[in-house]
Amino acid sequence: MSSEIIPVFDKATSSLSYIFVDSETLEAAIVDSVMDYDPKAARLSTASADALIAQVKERGLKVQWLLETHVHADHLSAARYIQGHVGGVIAIGDHIDQVQRNFSEIFDLGPDFPTDGRQFNHLFADNEEFAVGTIKARAIHTPGHTPACMAYLIGDSVFVGDTLFMPDYGTARCDFPGGDAHTLFRSIQKILALPPETRVFTAHDYQPGGRPVAWESTVADQRAHNIHVHAGITEDEFVAMREARDKTLSAPTLILPSVQINIRAGDLPAAAGNGKRYLKLPLDTL
Repeated sequence: MSSEIIPVFDKATSSLSYIFVDSETLEAAIVDSVMDYDPKAARLSTASADALIAQVKERGLKVQWLLETHVHADHLSAARYIQGHVGGVIAIGDHIDQVQRNFSEIFDLGPDFPTDGRQFNHLFADNEEFAVGTIKARAIHTPGHTPACMAYLIGDSVFVGDTLFMPDYGTARCDFPGGDAHTLFRSIQKILALPPETRVFTAHDYQPGGRPVAWESTVADQRAHNIHVHAGITEDEFVAMREARDKTLSAPTLILPSVQINIRAGDLPAAAGNGKRYLKLPLDTL
């Protein structure tokens, strides 16, 4: 079965979004869309999302799925905005409720904020099967970075979110609420157990050493060359490295606005009495 993968790189957040296309039916899935956000002015814009929408319309694609690999802490999701223009089912892993509960407390969202994932159209269980057009797919629960992380195996390609980066950059941090380095190591083994020729697509590329942006590797590449978790690295060795490294990392620039939007499936908070929408900044929390 023939497919095409269209990557879109957002330089401001080093994020990668993808359009996976079944070339036979022109049905498609959009993975990890980005809503542009200026933190200095707290202003939203839609250039990145509009680029995805333009690709869909120019190619005559039919969007089935808007897949979120997890609640990103470094960019805002454009899933709801894109859904309004080209349709699609917004989906995430069914452990999103844990993430919502954690951050509902941090942001004091109150009892009226649902923490059962209902903001999303579909919640994937581990190993749940689905399809993009005629191409078989499977959702794989990969917690560790967050409790709700999912990888999506579509045909011969797996979209791993932040679980793995390109081999020269390594793996995701584990110091967010609900994160755990032991759990991440075990989740990564699920990915590395896939056939070696499986294509691996990451959600970010930070271009170490200033190299050109890259987004695709293979399971074989990751097993052989990932600087954090290549073959031969034990769980204890990985955990020691990951926990030490995480202690040196600052909070992502956009974590506070991103999480508040992303736990809502890309929706904005309800407008206040004056018609304006507000985000919260909890002090001395992160």
